[in-house]
Parts: sequence; structure tokens; C-alpha cells
Amino acid sequence: MSSNMAWQPQEEGLMQILQLLKESQSPDNVIQRAVQQKLEELNNFPDFNNYLIFVLTKLTSEDEPTRSLSGLILKNNVKSYFHKFPPEVTEFIKQECLSAVGDPSPLIRATVGILITTIAYKEELIHWPALLPALCQMLDSHDYNVCEGAFGALQKICEDSAERLDSDALNRPLNILIPKFLQFFQHNSPKIRSHAIACVNQFIIGRTQALMLHIDSFLTSLFHLATDDDPEVRKNVCRALVMLLEVRMDRLIPHMHNIIEYMLLRTQDPDEGVALEACEFWLSLAEQPVCKDALAPHLNRLVPVLVRGMKYSEIDIILLKGDVEEDGMVPDREEDIRPRFHKSRTHTIKHAEENGDGEEDDDDDVMDDDNSLSDWNLRKCSAAALDVLANVFHEELLPVLVPILKETLFHQEWDIKESGILALGAIAEGCMQGMIPHLPELIPYLINCLSDKKALVRAITCWTLSRYSHWVVTQPHEQYLKPLMTELLKRVLDGNKRVQEAACSAFATLEEEACTELVPYLGFILETLVFAFSKYQHKNLLILYDAIGTLADSVGHHLNKPDYINLLMPPLIQKWNVLKDEDKDLFPLLECLSSVATALQSGFLPYCEPVYRRCVSLVEQTLGQHIYSQANTQSPEQYEAPDKDFMIVALDLLSGLAEGLNGHIEKLVVNSNIMPLLFQCMQDPMPEVRQSSFALLGDLTKACFQHVQPCIPQFFPILAQNLNPEFISVCNNATWAIGEIAIKLGLETSTYIPLVLDQLVVIINRPNTPKTLLENTAITIGRLGYVCPHEVAPLLQQFVRQWCTSLRNIRDNEEKDSAFRGICQMITVNPAGVVQDFIFFCDAVASWISPKEDLKELFTKILHGFKNQVGEENWKRFSDQFPVQLKERLSTMYGV
Repeated sequence: MSSNMAWQPQEEGLMQILQLLKESQSPDNVIQRAVQQKLEELNNFPDFNNYLIFVLTKLTSEDEPTRSLSGLILKNNVKSYFHKFPPEVTEFIKQECLSAVGDPSPLIRATVGILITTIAYKEELIHWPALLPALCQMLDSHDYNVCEGAFGALQKICEDSAERLDSDALNRPLNILIPKFLQFFQHNSPKIRSHAIACVNQFIIGRTQALMLHIDSFLTSLFHLATDDDPEVRKNVCRALVMLLEVRMDRLIPHMHNIIEYMLLRTQDPDEGVALEACEFWLSLAEQPVCKDALAPHLNRLVPVLVRGMKYSEIDIILLKGDVEEDGMVPDREEDIRPRFHKSRTHTIKHAEENGDGEEDDDDDVMDDDNSLSDWNLRKCSAAALDVLANVFHEELLPVLVPILKETLFHQEWDIKESGILALGAIAEGCMQGMIPHLPELIPYLINCLSDKKALVRAITCWTLSRYSHWVVTQPHEQYLKPLMTELLKRVLDGNKRVQEAACSAFATLEEEACTELVPYLGFILETLVFAFSKYQHKNLLILYDAIGTLADSVGHHLNKPDYINLLMPPLIQKWNVLKDEDKDLFPLLECLSSVATALQSGFLPYCEPVYRRCVSLVEQTLGQHIYSQANTQSPEQYEAPDKDFMIVALDLLSGLAEGLNGHIEKLVVNSNIMPLLFQCMQDPMPEVRQSSFALLGDLTKACFQHVQPCIPQFFPILAQNLNPEFISVCNNATWAIGEIAIKLGLETSTYIPLVLDQLVVIINRPNTPKTLLENTAITIGRLGYVCPHEVAPLLQQFVRQWCTSLRNIRDNEEKDSAFRGICQMITVNPAGVVQDFIFFCDAVASWISPKEDLKELFTKILHGFKNQVGEENWKRFSDQFPVQLKERLSTMYGV
């Protein structure tokens, strides 16, 4: 080939590639695979890519979809193999791209734009210095196609390379580009106006200097376009204003009144896309300190607009099959089932003021009523906006909202009534106090709506009721809890799948709120949930597992009755036996069984062996695949990394078994290779795997230490290496496991204390350490001091104050008991270490409601020892600084 320009395709090669492009549009999987393989082979020929660009830009005899596809295959090649392209091929492709920017076909122009931005991103703009000047020049072309094509390409480059565009290396092209883009805000073509705003919008969030210099002319131009006829333009204007809220509030404040008026209008835009962009404004504004003052005068107009936006649109109802009432018998399509994420096990401590596990669920703030729809829509955005505004205005929202609720909730038309019920759920968190007087009337009405003839009304009612379940549980049961539970359980067995799903989720929330209050109704609840097993299709089964797991967490050992076990276990075990090892449905089932095993304790014994064996084998398989995939790292494309979730969930279920079965797990452990597997898991590069393995190590230490003990010399250094507070949960579980091992190991722990003590002291003194990690660190330091006071006591002064403040709020329990015995032993060994912080020790002692007798004696001895040491007068002066409650507590319980 002489020069690049002389490259011409050969007829035969061209035919071959066209054939391939045709085949690749076939729906047949076998053909698809053959095509993929052929493409891989062709990439070994240097001018294969010349053919692809030729088809895209020159071969007008072919249909546009085929030409576009040729360009998209080339784009993928650029992504994967660009570094292997010979320089003359790269040059040819770039020239052809620039010559085709203004192709008369919109599809071809767009494809060329995608190709240009991919090359610019892969090889960095710096290596294509002609690109930006060329595109910039084309913007001034009188040929619409050239101008639009160049803008399309520039918009994609701005999206992909925003940071890089603002660099010295390129001579800061934005200083030229941004003023240039602003000129086009007034262009007579809506498509070009839209491109121009979209380009500038890429630079708002990064506060790009070049844009900040022109911020005022940008705002003026935006306000000019406020009432543009083109929806795409209005959408981009709204998007710009939403971002400017976060970045340049100072510039918006003077115009705030007009902007709010404008956004009110746009939130009602006939084009739903525009309305959605505008509705985001309220979500964003709610996070700004000015929100309350700025919005207060507009609430009476904004709230009705938001509630109207919550109504299902006609297209939603069609997509949701809103007129299909009974679909419980219809199997689910696999693609409708969302991936689930497993939350790994973390060791936490119960607090004095809580009854649940204290971990707030933050995933139910906006109802999730339809994951088949485009996930984020005007309805959800409006509901989310009302939710955040309720959290800003609280009761002040109600004078505007209550009349609207009265009108919508009792409306004859189902879709309006449905939106009212959604609005009532959205404000539950922010307006709870103000809503309480209305609830005695509303809750029975809602319970009644659970049997509405429209499935979508029944579904949303489940969600809204769950948002008020906290209040329901505090009232006399006969009045609300019993009827709510009865009706909700009927909905769990509804003939409509969406209702089943909503009812199951709502019931899980009710379980968390009610906890042991549900014990009297357990038989009835279990009968319903077990019946649902036979009735549910695939997707809802996964939610049912969650409802059963939550029930077990909520009622604990009350589940351990033969009748309940005989109801619950057969269907669970039946599912367990049917599922294959590589089936993702094992995750929720394993999580559910883990909760059930912990609750049933010895009641789980008959089922534990197959469950244990399978978990160990899941861990083993994952580790085996892992070794296999490491062996094949030479060709990483061909081997997926193993899915470690199987291993994590299995480790967590083993922890649940160890905790529930306690000593009974010993005979399972002795016949398995769990210890060497655990040794591998503890060194896994993935933090979640280490987190779950340390949890299991702690639980096995408690349940059958004889099998852990021989491994301690290998395990302890790994625990020590994982005391890194950057990985909070890993660090937390490793810390807890160290404490559990110390209690069992006793004096022999002294060998290992130097490995961990200094780091534990660093963590307890670190600012902003999460509460759980502080508490576990304090307990472990206490336990180390309990078994080896002489090794730990010399450092007393470095941690005692932090230690006392982090443990004063946790409930009396075994962990707290051993930790406090430890601190008493250390004070006895090194009394000088506590003198400066003695008031903190007094306060921590006073946090005990009912310490065991001998612990109480230890406290008394230390308190009186200190008092005698300093003398009556000094003690009086010291104890006069105590808060009244503390003083009384110490004098009644310890006589000081």
C-alpha cells in the first residue's frame, strides 16, 4: 500500500464482512456465537478495521442499520485492541470519521460521533490535536447536517472526557468551547439548541473555571430558553437549574422566586420527561439550607402538583397490567427478577434503649411498586419529593396536605384514591407527630382498602400501612394490630403477584416493629406464610424467604415449638433440596435458614447435618474455582472470576448454625475440613469474605473451642493484620473474634497480646470511629485485660476514658460482664492509670442495672478504695461534680 488515501477494499473481503454483518443481526444464538468467533479471528488482520470504517462512511449501497452496526463493531475493537492498530490504520479511521461527521443520515452521524468519542477517550485527546479545532469549525457550517453532526460528537466528548477537556496539556480548549456553545443557545434548530445546553451542562458539577467565568451569561441564556417549544430543550434547561442549585446557589438566590415559579410550571409539563427533570429540583432544593424560607410561600401550590404527579399515568397502567387482577398462576419471566445483594454478617451489641438490632433499614423510603417499569419515573420522583419536604417542613405541611388527602383518599376513581394513599405513606416519616390525631380514623380506613377491588390500590395500601406500623404496635392490639395483621396476611395470599410482593414486604416491616408482640399469633402467621410457599411464583418466593427470616429474627426462641417447626421446616428443606449449587436463589434461602437456625437453636438439630455439609461444600467449590481461575490468569477473558457471594452466604449460615446449635455443632466440625477452609477464607483479597470468616471464627470459638485451639498460632497473626479501621466491618469482626478467643485461651493469650494491643488502643482513640467498632474494641481490650491484666494494665491511662464512654450505653450482657471484670483487674494492678479519669469509670459502673454479685463486689471494692485513698473531704469535692442521677445510683448500689 503506497499512501493511506490509496487504500481500497478488495471485493472479496468486502463481501465476507457484509455477510458477517447480516448474520450478526440474526436472533439465533448458535449463529451469534459463530459470528463472535469470526470477529475475534478477523481482528488478527490489520486492515479489518479499514473495511469496517469503509462500510460505515462510504458504502451507501448498504442499508443504514448494517452500516451503523459496522461502526459499532469498530467501536468495540477500538475499546479492546486500539493499542494494536497499526498507525496507518488509525490515521485512516480518523480521517474517515472527520469526513463523515455531516453524513445526511442521522443514524450514521450518531454512529460516527460515538466512534470519535471512543477514539478520543482511548488514545487521549492530546494525540488527536486536530479533532477539537475541526469539530469547532464545523459548528459554523451552513450545512445543518455538518453542524448537527459536529455538535453530536462534541456532546459525547464532553460527556466522556469532561475533566480532560479542562487541562493545561490541551491548552484549555474550554476557554474557546464554552463561549462558542453559549452562542448556539439561540440557534433556530431545537436539536442544536439542545446539544449546546447539554454540552455546557457537563461542566456544572465540576465547577469548571471556564464556565464559572461565564456563569451570568449562561444563566441569562437559560432563562431565555425557559419556555422553549422543544421538550428536549426544556429538559436540558431544568437539568441545568437542578445542578446549579448544588453548585452556584449564590447566583440563583436573587432569581429564586422566579425559578420556583418556573419549576412549578415545568413539573406539570405535558412532556413527562420534562416534568421528571423538573421534579428533581424539589429533591435537590430540600437538601439546601434555604429550602424552608424559599419554599414556604409556594407550598400551597407545590403540594397539590406533587400529589397529582403521583397518579399512575395511563401508560404506566398499561405497562403494569393494572387491569389484570389475577396473575398469581402466571410464571415469572427470569429477566424481571432483580439481582439481590447479601448483607454480610457483622457482630453488633444490643443497646440499652433498643429492642431490635438497631440497624435502621433505609431502603424503604420510597415505595418500590414496580420494578418492571423504567425504574425512576414522575410518580416515584413526586413521592420522593413529598417525602423529603415532609422531613423539612414536618407539621407545617399538614394544613396544605390534609384537605388534599381528604379529597384524594376517599375519591371514587381508583387511580386518584391510589395516589392519595401513596401520598399518605410518603409523609409518614416527616409528619408522624402531626398525623397521630388522624390515625385512629385513617388506619381502619386503610385496613379496609386492603380489600379494594383494584390490585394496585391493595398493593400501595400495604406499603403505606407498613410506614405507620410503628404507631400501630404501640396501640392496644385488639384495636389495630390484630385487624391489620389478619388483613395483611390475606393479602400475602392475594391472587395478584404485585399485591403478594407488597404484602410480604409490609409484613416483614411489621415483624421488625412488633418483635415478640407477634408471639401469640405465631401459629396463624406461619400457616399463612407456609401456604404461600405452594402458591408463589419465582420472584415472590425470594421475598417470602425474607419475611420468614425476619419473623425468626423478631420472635427468636419462641419459634422453637414442635408445632411451628413441623409447619415451617418441611417446605424450606424441600426448596433446599431442589435448588442446585449454582442457583442464585440459594442466597435468600441460606439467609432465611441462618435466621431460622439461630432462632430454633436445638430445634434445628434434625436439619443441621445436610445444611452444614452443603455450606462447607459451597465454600470448598468457590475456593476451588478460585484457584482454577488464578491458574488461568494468562487469558482472563475466558474465565469469569468465581462468584464469591456463594461462599460469603455459606459462611454466614455456618455462623448461624454455630450460634444456634452451640456445642452441638462440634460433631459436625470434627468430621469436616472447615478449619483449613477458614484459614484460606481469612486471607481472601475480598473484604466481605474476610468479614464473614472472622464472624464464623468467633462463633466457632464460642461453640467448640477444642477445634479452633490447634489453629490459633496460624490464625492470630491474620487477625492482627486485619485490625485496619479502613475496612470497618472486617476490623469489627476480627476484633470481636480476638476477644472471644482470649476468653477461651486464658493465660496463654499473653503470647499474642503484643501482636494486637497497640493497634486496638489506636482504634479506640480514633476520631469518628463508628459506634459498633468502638464498642467491640472496648470489649476486646477489656477481655484481654481480664485474662492477662499484667500485660494490658500498663497502657490503662491511654484508653480508660474512651473505654468507659463507649461501654456506658450497652445493655448488661455476658460480653459487657467479662469486659468490666477485665477493667477492674487492670485497675487493681495499675490504680494510678485511672486516677485522672475516675469520674468516667464511676459513670460506666453506674450504667449497670443488675451486675452479678461478685462483679458488684469488685465495683464496690474499687469505689471504696478510691474514696479511702483520697479521704472523705476530697471525695465529697469530687462527687459533688457528679450529675444527680449518678450520685444517687452510686450511693444506693455501692454505698459511696
